Amino acid sequence: MLRILRNIIDAFKGVSGLPEAAQDDEELRRAFKLRYMQFRRLLNANDKALKTISEMESVQAGNKPFGMSFIRSRCALLFVNVYQIIQHLDTLSGGRHQALYDTFGRLQETISPLLESAVPGEDAELVLDLTAIDRRHAEVAGVKMASLGDIARQLDIAVPAGFVITSAAYHRFMQHRRLQEEIHQRIQSHDGEALDRLYELSSVLQQLVMAAEVPPEVVAAIEAAVDKLRKQVDGPLALAVRSSGVNEDLPGASFAGQYRSLLNVRPGHLIDAFKEVVAGKFGATAMTYRFHRGLRDEDIVMCVGCLQMVDAVCGGVVYTRNPLDIREDTIIINAVWGLPKMVVDGRSAVDHFEVARQAPHRVRERRIGAKTVAYRCLAEEGICRNELLEDQSHAPSIDDDQAAALARMAVDIENYCGGPQDIEWAIDSDGHIVLLQCRPLSVAPAEAQASDADAAPVSEAEVAHDAAAGEEGAVHAVLLHGQVTAARGVGAGPVRVLKREADTMRFADGEVMVVQQSLPGYAVVLHRAAAVVAEHGSVSSHLANVAREYQVPALFGVEGAMSRLADGQTVTVDADGLKIHDGKVDALLRGRLRAPHVMAGTPVFDTLAQIMPHIAPLTLLDPDAPTFAPAHCTSLHDIIRYCHEKAVQEMFAFGRDNAFPMRSSKQLVVDVPMQWWILNLDDGFSDEVTGPKVRLENIASIPMQALWQGITKVPWQGPPPIDGKGFMSVMFQATRNTALVPGVRSSYAQRNYFMIAKNYCSLMSRFGFHFSTVESYVSERVPENYIIFRFKGGAADDFRKMRRIQLIAEILEEQGFAVSLTEDALRARFEDFPMEVMCHRLQIVGYLTMHTRQLDMVMSRNAMVEHYRQRIKSDIEERFGRPPEQPAAGPQQRSSPSIQGQA
Repeated sequence: MLRILRNIIDAFKGVSGLPEAAQDDEELRRAFKLRYMQFRRLLNANDKALKTISEMESVQAGNKPFGMSFIRSRCALLFVNVYQIIQHLDTLSGGRHQALYDTFGRLQETISPLLESAVPGEDAELVLDLTAIDRRHAEVAGVKMASLGDIARQLDIAVPAGFVITSAAYHRFMQHRRLQEEIHQRIQSHDGEALDRLYELSSVLQQLVMAAEVPPEVVAAIEAAVDKLRKQVDGPLALAVRSSGVNEDLPGASFAGQYRSLLNVRPGHLIDAFKEVVAGKFGATAMTYRFHRGLRDEDIVMCVGCLQMVDAVCGGVVYTRNPLDIREDTIIINAVWGLPKMVVDGRSAVDHFEVARQAPHRVRERRIGAKTVAYRCLAEEGICRNELLEDQSHAPSIDDDQAAALARMAVDIENYCGGPQDIEWAIDSDGHIVLLQCRPLSVAPAEAQASDADAAPVSEAEVAHDAAAGEEGAVHAVLLHGQVTAARGVGAGPVRVLKREADTMRFADGEVMVVQQSLPGYAVVLHRAAAVVAEHGSVSSHLANVAREYQVPALFGVEGAMSRLADGQTVTVDADGLKIHDGKVDALLRGRLRAPHVMAGTPVFDTLAQIMPHIAPLTLLDPDAPTFAPAHCTSLHDIIRYCHEKAVQEMFAFGRDNAFPMRSSKQLVVDVPMQWWILNLDDGFSDEVTGPKVRLENIASIPMQALWQGITKVPWQGPPPIDGKGFMSVMFQATRNTALVPGVRSSYAQRNYFMIAKNYCSLMSRFGFHFSTVESYVSERVPENYIIFRFKGGAADDFRKMRRIQLIAEILEEQGFAVSLTEDALRARFEDFPMEVMCHRLQIVGYLTMHTRQLDMVMSRNAMVEHYRQRIKSDIEERFGRPPEQPAAGPQQRSSPSIQGQA
């Protein structure tokens, strides 16, 4: 009996029965560190791959011209990153997922032959007249010139006469005298780090291009095009020479302002101008942009537009929508005297007009800027800046009739292109409007609306008028604002709030799905949804990808959606406008920004359509399903999903199954009556630690700091008072379970172990008779963030242990964790939230780890269970609160206890 009592007392002091590590400490430490490095690289490649898929889906669902080089470059990025993901998982698992290589190889063999297709019969053209170009020529003429030629042909809008030096001419130039090879070698030798070296490389490459010879056949083709154009114009010919990159003006790679345009160039200098535009590809800013976007030099093909120069009386830019609110019934015009360069560069005051979208396009607001200078063409060549006289400085550069004409043109172009546009224009000396350039308008998140929503709840006084449809008196309250258009479009229907994945069983056709997280499990009913609303999620999340595939409008980052929208409430989700309206707004549904893709029916678009089914669909949704296996991966997205899930499991299993390398760790110096040991995997310390101990202020690990705050914020008052039955239960368990009765005192007694890096933390602890492990990765990249918490054991009987484990599960479910129970073991998971929310949940996990130990001793009476339930909830509410952006969450799905063994 005395021996049993001594064992019980030792258990409460933290004696552990874990065996000593059989392996060399330093070897195990190196293994831990290697695994973490592989894990971090896997997450980095995972993030890049998902962003590439998202970019390809945006192009397919959008309305912009693109070429085969875009498809090839993105597929190349995907192949590289997905293969790296598989390799990193292979290292983590010790080769347990070899079948992934076969699956990846099969998909690559399916996709690669499709990448060989191209627009037939046009690669040999060195120069194309602008009148012969339309949307199908993006691969040959570049995105900018293909758009300009297409709009001119389809809408009969005036554009400058001119021609395009094509991608075939560019390739001839770069291959001539091995110029491309020389450039490639220079880029390969660049270290890519020091800024001064980058500027040096940029200068060298641009000099190489300017000094290079243009092949004679290219020169002859350009001169023939100039002669043809000279016959079409009156007087001396002057040209605007503009970049038209094949991958320019695309989602995620707009290259806005990165390349060069030369104005008022005489034909005699056109060859040099062509080389200067090509050389602009190697400007320091353009190169930096490509490096950060993961694009290779060979992915960027530079076509060059050569257009008749318009000596503008005035010019400027039209936004077909308000970029802060694309549903606002306004066209915005900015104008200046002379060339529109002052508007584009943003160097001068401008005249600002807001014009109604409906005919007769009345000017609703005008602000005339104090314009001091204007750019005009010089008589010989080039442009100059002229001072404006006082009377012209304060005079409007366009009148109301011209503003209305610009608005009519803008509406026609937007309707044709199927989305908001950014249009550059000029008015010549004869008063004719000339279209100079057109690109999709970059619509920023509605920061103004979001800030208003943060300041105070949106009231019934905030309404959206259906003026676009002319519905007199029709008003619909704006209920909520979102931050991320995850999938474009407008949808309306009754709300269905899904608090857990099991709620999908009651989701009906035509309902608006409202969820807290954009979890992949919700995708099983996405084909039924009118729209999706999520409080948290990114455009590259799995649910966003599936929503775009099904063309279901999806709006993410909607604060308060779970608490402010009710089941059965009819709403209209305007994903394009980043708003949720009360009721069904017919005007928005009729005016949704959907139109046939401008590339529809072209060989390039058909190629993308053939490729995407092997890239984007996500069919692996449930990690616990038997079909969650390499053999069932039907897309690259499936492989990415599988690898991410298995990598998290591998990291957790290694920390759980291997004894900690004690002599490789540092003891944490803290005023807490337990021992805490730290193993730094990579960058978990802010400064190098040479001695055997480390202080808390030197810990740089974000998840560990959050976990530690939870462990220490509420001091532990010691074990609860144990009644007679509880004491006898402990005695019985100690005699029955030999694993809880160590024969000798272990060197692990009272020790708890952290493995850390800046964004990673794994805690292995044993308090008395119960074990807990926490694993977490927390960074700025939301899709990578996760917390896994496991809890097992106890010294009481099974009844008391189960009551404690169910209490912990209830608390975690209220905090949004997905929880499963198996016998006396609990597994909880929380993922895909921003850093602030993740740290808040880690604090709660730390608190539970400390304050639920030994509670199983007192779980026999309902009153005592309720007492501790209320105390824990009160502590969490008072000490930790709730992040401002995180509303109350409903319970997650929890499986029933199983008798088949522990999790």
